[in-house]
Amino acid sequence: MMISDFIKNKHLANRAGFGMSLQQITDFEQQSPKAIWKLYAQPHPLHAISFSSEQGAVDYTALSHLNASDKKLVQQLNRKRNIDINLNFLEAMVHGEDQLREKMAFFWHGHFASRVINANFSAHILNEIREHALGNFRDLLFAVSKAPAMLSFLNNQQNKKGHPNENFAREVMELFTMGRDNYTELDVREAARAFTGWSYDKDGQFLVRKKFHDTGSKTFLGKTGNFDGNDILDSILEQPVTAQFITRKLYRFLVNEQVDEEIVSLLSRDFYHSGYDIRQLVNSIFTADWFYDVKHIGNKVKSPIELMAGIMRILPMEIAYPENLIIYQKLLGQMLLYPPNVSGWPLGKAWIDSSTLLLRMQLPQIWTGLRPLELDVHNDDDLDMGLKQSRALAKAYKNPKISIDWSTVEVTFGGRDPFRILLQRQLSFEKALRDEYDSENIRLAIIEAMSTPEYQLC
Repeated sequence: MMISDFIKNKHLANRAGFGMSLQQITDFEQQSPKAIWKLYAQPHPLHAISFSSEQGAVDYTALSHLNASDKKLVQQLNRKRNIDINLNFLEAMVHGEDQLREKMAFFWHGHFASRVINANFSAHILNEIREHALGNFRDLLFAVSKAPAMLSFLNNQQNKKGHPNENFAREVMELFTMGRDNYTELDVREAARAFTGWSYDKDGQFLVRKKFHDTGSKTFLGKTGNFDGNDILDSILEQPVTAQFITRKLYRFLVNEQVDEEIVSLLSRDFYHSGYDIRQLVNSIFTADWFYDVKHIGNKVKSPIELMAGIMRILPMEIAYPENLIIYQKLLGQMLLYPPNVSGWPLGKAWIDSSTLLLRMQLPQIWTGLRPLELDVHNDDDLDMGLKQSRALAKAYKNPKISIDWSTVEVTFGGRDPFRILLQRQLSFEKALRDEYDSENIRLAIIEAMSTPEYQLC
């Protein structure tokens, strides 16, 4: 089956970024996938994700000593800052020039899953992930392993000589590097001893509390020595299975949930021998002929964030209350900064059930003002990570004040078939739908195309 360059370019945009933007349509119709990939592969200056600073720095080690009133003020500040970080990250996905970096940061954000109330810690680990997203996996692993957010989330603050806490050591091996069944319980216990004392100070700076560190001899992955946490991470990286575990997970995220083990084996071998060069790995994926095989195109269910960002990229919009986007993340099941657990978010059909599918298909109609949201969102302190909506927000989210720049959209789509532009799979009833719309009804055609089940796929 012949696949047009336009479909290949959209496939690349969906996997190496968050979908084609309105401004990219002409280039995608005229240029080759090789030329488009050069645009995605081009490095850009990194702009850190931040939050508005209404107050000075907060000493989070002193919170337990605050009275109830002061503690409430700190919690409110955290909520606002976490909302800022969430929305600024989403903004980078939608409008950032470096789509590849933001897509890889989104992947690592789920891979190195952490969840903390402390907004300073949230911003720090997210920016570490974005800085190293296309760099060296060793640098990324060391950075997130020493981040206060991760040490706090996985309880390494409680990991002390004589009373080791195994949580951090176990998850580093099981979820972040080697995968289950590639280490023993003895390895977990010995690694935990090596990580004793890994902590952070009141300013959120990593430090090793020497009086809590176990300096005794340890046996890990068949080797014995006076290992510390750095030695453990380096030993893990020496294992080819680590490169294989990371490559397989990235293949499932970028290419197909049905893994081609032969391809993954070749990719992981090169990844290992490159010294864990992430940019080289993704370049090998996105420049391979097999990446554009028809079996990989339009086979992936968009995650909620990918769905939202994709709509926002193709429909230029101004949102009167950006905080509403937090509500939609919650309703769709994927809140940035708040993965469900240390395993991160699921893939594929796990995103689809009877309630979420209906909302996903109605989202373009809700955001363009054709219908109100018919679901209610409920406050849940744990689920919301402290991101409680205000009264104004609670009243506003069902009819979000979103202004679409329809004049620009209509000029760009003029003479083009919205279904061809927006979908990767042809609809059996597509021609019948097309015939209902003339050039004056292009808005309805775009919304209709975005409201199909096929738009849920990329």
